[in-house]
Amino acid sequence: MALFIVACAQNNSSAQDIPKTVSANQFKAAIEKPGVQVLDVRTAGEYQAGHIQNALQANWNDAKEFQDRTQHLDKTKTVYVYCQAGGRSAAAQSYLIEKGYNVVNLEGGMSNWKMNQLPVEGNANTVQMRVADFDKVIAENKLVLVDIGATWCPPCRKMQPTIDQVKKEQGAALYFLAVDGGVDMEVMKHVQFESLPTFIIYKNGKEVWRKQGIVAGEEFQKVLATK
Repeated sequence: MALFIVACAQNNSSAQDIPKTVSANQFKAAIEKPGVQVLDVRTAGEYQAGHIQNALQANWNDAKEFQDRTQHLDKTKTVYVYCQAGGRSAAAQSYLIEKGYNVVNLEGGMSNWKMNQLPVEGNANTVQMRVADFDKVIAENKLVLVDIGATWCPPCRKMQPTIDQVKKEQGAALYFLAVDGGVDMEVMKHVQFESLPTFIIYKNGKEVWRKQGIVAGEEFQKVLATK
């Protein structure tokens, strides 16, 4: 049975022993244990402005995004979920409970976390990739694989071993271009991006293939091998 937790609880506790709401300090202690997942249910913008270390992100207010991303979480590991003040994560908690998960909500959300002076990470000041630089890479390389993803996106993380294998097998023949799904907004608009992850293959400056979500390594290789 999958074990999801919105905020903190002891990872080695039974489902019956896990509280439904926990304090910020309890949360911090719990996520320091190995084999846990942390889920931020706020928007990507809120996440970028400040989030808990190693947190994944799935916007509760976007039903499709939330469903698409949370289905890729590891059901064998505890998941700790939070939002800004506890309301959205409480709603997400109810949703996940209906799916058969055990869920605990972080009391007071990120606001409470910050009030307790607990650590926050963020890259709101990260410089975006320029569209001109993106187009230059596409134009100057015969074969380009664009990966629009993010470290906080569950399916993106799930795809990483496959992408690493494709890069290894293709070697110097393939130019790999990573686009940050939480930062490079202008490039994403430029390519008419819709959801994370998105993979695009360009040959001789022209887009020849695009797919969203989980992609098998064999499918990448088949497209890349096509003249």
